[in-house]
Amino acid sequence: MTALSPDTDPRISEEQEHLDRVYGRLDRMRQTTQRRLSSTLSERGGTPQALSERESYERMYNEDLAKFDAAEHNLYFGRLDLDDGEIRRIGRIGVLDDGLGDDGTHDHTATDATLLLDWRAPLARPFYLATPAAPEEVARRRHIRTRSRKVRGVSDESLTAGDALLDDFGHGDVVNESALVAALNAARTGEMTDIVETIQREQDLIIRSTHRGVTVIQGGPGTGKTAVALHRAAYLLYTHREILSRSGILIIGPNDDFLSYIGQVLPSLGESGVLLSTIGDLFPGVRARSEDRRVTTGVKGGLRMVDVLKRAVRAKQSLPSRPEPVDFDGYRVEIDSELVKAARAKARSTRRAHNQSQNAFLKAGLAELARRHASTIGSSLLDGSQLLSPADIADIRDDMSQDPDIRAALLKFWPTLTPQDMLRELLTDERAIRRATPGWSDDDRAALLREPRTFSITGEDFSPADVPLLDELAELIGYGTDDAERAERARWRRQLAEAQDALDILTGSAPQDLEDELDPEILMAYDLIDAEQLASRQTETRRATTAERAYGDRTWTFGHVIVDEAQELSP
Repeated sequence: MTALSPDTDPRISEEQEHLDRVYGRLDRMRQTTQRRLSSTLSERGGTPQALSERESYERMYNEDLAKFDAAEHNLYFGRLDLDDGEIRRIGRIGVLDDGLGDDGTHDHTATDATLLLDWRAPLARPFYLATPAAPEEVARRRHIRTRSRKVRGVSDESLTAGDALLDDFGHGDVVNESALVAALNAARTGEMTDIVETIQREQDLIIRSTHRGVTVIQGGPGTGKTAVALHRAAYLLYTHREILSRSGILIIGPNDDFLSYIGQVLPSLGESGVLLSTIGDLFPGVRARSEDRRVTTGVKGGLRMVDVLKRAVRAKQSLPSRPEPVDFDGYRVEIDSELVKAARAKARSTRRAHNQSQNAFLKAGLAELARRHASTIGSSLLDGSQLLSPADIADIRDDMSQDPDIRAALLKFWPTLTPQDMLRELLTDERAIRRATPGWSDDDRAALLREPRTFSITGEDFSPADVPLLDELAELIGYGTDDAERAERARWRRQLAEAQDALDILTGSAPQDLEDELDPEILMAYDLIDAEQLASRQTETRRATTAERAYGDRTWTFGHVIVDEAQELSP
């Protein structure tokens, strides 16, 4: 390995010339992207499809600009000289030559199609794997240290037999030794930085291992677990871009401080489509920050809790202890155990989640209640036969379905549930815990019990151990995407009604607004647009990133999950 001073090292001027070309190309890429973004933002109107396409382009251009900005620091850091004379230059992102000089005119000396190889590309891998014992057809590996677009130092490693430098133990397998020493001596900033220049052979094997869906990284302090996890995420996004750009990558860390510490690593590698989260933040709407006792965490993490939660949900599908009277249309009808039991059996037979089978329960209960009411008011005084037709009974059922008192009386025995409320009620009710835990010891039951005042509506008083329970309850209850879709449909209906009201007002005031109200040539807004079009134009659309959509969707399936510091996540 050789290293000369900047004043006497001819390699620095050689690499500076190449670095200038790379940054010149990066600047032109940035300018072109900014110009395209500005043009996209200036466009107005068009069909909904055109609007969607503009939003897609806007997001793409913004992501490209962020990638270019992130690559500004230490853009070019490595070079490989192969045995056959080929030269490969390695950087944070791939940069292709456009054949132009710094002044924008054609540069006839520009012959290389690739100015920089992305460090994740297969052709760049020998930079991290080559050793004197296994040179990977590499004659020389060069490390380039830059700062503020200036080459500050160059060091070479010869991998040719007989020329290789051995380490202190007589081995020739220390990869990127000079860059590694420089990184170890660099000043600390309080945030983790990437190790793209100093990845070691063993780390690279993990980073580029086969995509299997889940990667669990464990190890002792200081063994590079986190750095490997983050660089693996960047590698997977590069290698499986088409799939993972749609499904995303989830990185799970032990706490907020840890995520803050590592938060800038992936952006510095040009990647933003990754969700970093603690276990406590994985359930939408909940930030679980309470800490359980170790014994409580152990009990909550047991498989027995699945059956406990099932029993707790079924307990909400209750029967009345005595008939409950409800006034309807001047009569009194009764909801008794027999009616509710039959409706409950009908709902359970659907084998759907609790909330999703509520409609079946309500429909069966209303049908029986209407039949009973019809037999009371429509029976013949002579022989007791039913005088009302099936259509009449159907009308009674429809009227009952619109009666808030009857609906409330029925739904008391099959209520709409939320995971948060269910878990709060269970964990703060000693009797509910006892009913849901047959055969449990008193100590295990006591481990679950919490004081009601320890919970708040913010969700922060849940613990990380509660999050899997909330998720299981959401499955049992049927809570999540369907609720969000219903809320979105309700929002759209409100917006549509408001748009129609606005058009009605314009229509009503038209004669006062026109000097010649009979002139058929004068067009008004309501002649050109309907309520749906007006509502669509008033809708604020925001195309969220993959990570943002995944964060708000409990049912999201990630393309890859990385669990870092796994030993800290469970007792």
